[in-house]
Amino acid sequence: MIFRKLFDAHRTELQAYIYFRSGQRDLAEDLVQESFLKLWQNCAKVPYEKVRGFLYKVLKNQLYNRAEHEKVVLKFQLKPQKTSEAIDPQFLLEEKEFSDRLAESVSELPEGQRVVFLMNRIEKKKYREIADLLGISVKAVEKRMHLALVSMRKIHQKI
Repeated sequence: MIFRKLFDAHRTELQAYIYFRSGQRDLAEDLVQESFLKLWQNCAKVPYEKVRGFLYKVLKNQLYNRAEHEKVVLKFQLKPQKTSEAIDPQFLLEEKEFSDRLAESVSELPEGQRVVFLMNRIEKKKYREIADLLGISVKAVEKRMHLALVSMRKIHQKI
């Protein structure tokens, strides 16, 4: 009952405040709703006589946070984006060749080394996780990974 009275008493004035600062009616309504939600979540901490100040402070912070977010979005939008149309065909060819050589190198590894390499480099698992999944020690995982990398370097040098 008290919360409803507070809402009715302050809602219009708070919406007008945000509307005049942002020029967006929908934003004003949303931010006022969110500020009353914050008040509801913190009602035990906010004395009755400080409710109005609390609501204004929350609104200012929300408006500031929204402005900061919009700056980040704008900065990202202004940053030139790389598209597939702008990629050099030579680069695409080299990338394909590299991918093929990598797949060939991995396929030539012994099974134990190949499994450890793929789990670590492709699935991003840590050595401890790999050891647990394969039922081997962490040292064995380290050894297999070392041997896999050495083998792949040798294969790469031949190519």
